[in-house]
Amino acid sequence: MSQRRDFIKKAALGTIGISTVLSCKELTEKEDATAEKVVQKNQKKPVIISTWNHGLPANEETWNSLKNGKSALDAIEAGMKIPEADPKVRSVGYGGYPDREGKVTLDACIMDHQSNCGSVSFLQGIKHPISVAKRVLQNTPHVMLSGQGALQFALSEGFTEENLLTAEAEKDWKKWVEESKYKPVINIENHDTISMLVVDNDGNISGACTTSGAAWKMHGRVGDSPIIGAGLFLDNEVGAAAATGLGEAVIRTAGSAMVVELMRQGKSPLEACKEIVERIYDKHKNHRDLEYLQVGFIALNKNGEYAGYSLRSGFNYAVYDEENGNRMEDAAFKMPWEN
Repeated sequence: MSQRRDFIKKAALGTIGISTVLSCKELTEKEDATAEKVVQKNQKKPVIISTWNHGLPANEETWNSLKNGKSALDAIEAGMKIPEADPKVRSVGYGGYPDREGKVTLDACIMDHQSNCGSVSFLQGIKHPISVAKRVLQNTPHVMLSGQGALQFALSEGFTEENLLTAEAEKDWKKWVEESKYKPVINIENHDTISMLVVDNDGNISGACTTSGAAWKMHGRVGDSPIIGAGLFLDNEVGAAAATGLGEAVIRTAGSAMVVELMRQGKSPLEACKEIVERIYDKHKNHRDLEYLQVGFIALNKNGEYAGYSLRSGFNYAVYDEENGNRMEDAAFKMPWEN
């Protein structure tokens, strides 16, 4: 009888334990569902983030295009064309600094929420490489076209070839030729590649980059900007990242793709950018490029959270959202330029 009472007692306790576990599980599931609803409710859209001061007018045009019902790709193209056509922006498009032979060569890429990509590199004579990159995405079976092939494609698509070397850029190039000493001064002058990331009205993510690359580079040099996974990467389930700075360093580490992967693992945009910048520093601390090395990332996750982080001081980015409008923010950084 004693054994029977013990068995019944243990069975009852076991039932209570199972009920408690099931109740906890149901509670956790309810909490998870509630948390998911809160995240969805708090999701900001649209949100635009782009690199440097010339991101402000680019953001403005992109924002207006989105509000007028344009697709994310069309809106991004419209925004990026603003600095591409501005001769005062010396690192993008028309007016960009030439290579050491005095030729302006352009790189650009664009990517949508379905991971469709278009890219051009070493393109000459076309003012809006971002538009050509978008046509590569839409009208070819390829991701990247380069050099003469990219130019031929652009002309076949109705683009007009023109001289992109302005009198001011040519004057600076001729001054450089007198000594012909190559030393990048990327980001010190507060301008470089323009990269843009967008969460659109539907909560989908797209992005793009466009640049004339490093001034006085070797003819034929291509940086990270047109390379999907280096200068730009996104996964619509997670977020997006884009780079600015010395392209060689970004390429060596597949920088933007790694930032997105860290966000996939649960890191915030700031944490992800910071970790990859630290990784780049560790790989370059004994490298010949360290003296002038600057690299920065912007990142945007699916919920509209964003951040920027750079190796050295001076990097800023433009952000546009409904709550605070269009403004500049300074990126956090590892160390000042003096070091």
